[in-house]
Amino acid sequence: MIRASELSNPAVRALVDAINSGDQQAFFQTLTDDATMSDDGSDRDLQQWTDREIFSSNGRMNVESQSADGLSLVASFRNDTWGEMRTAWRFTVTDGKISRFDTGQA
Repeated sequence: MIRASELSNPAVRALVDAINSGDQQAFFQTLTDDATMSDDGSDRDLQQWTDREIFSSNGRMNVESQSADGLSLVASFRNDTWGEMRTAWRFTVTDGKISRFDTGQA
């Protein structure tokens, strides 16, 4: 497992920290105002998805690996709705903030 503090990209590190601390405000501060996301290949409403899959269901990530550039992660993600699953995350960072992330089962 890789601790969030060891993640190489600062924006990704801040996002994982925000998820794991349940801090929705800090989470949205890591994103651009027009950020988008997808889950299992389908674009989703970012606000609704994060509320349902992360913040209202106690979502947490344990990072297993990161790519050399720090913009892709494989993580064990768990929440109270779905339990635990192995997930892949890909991030696009623009001017130090995440402008898009794509996640899904790994």
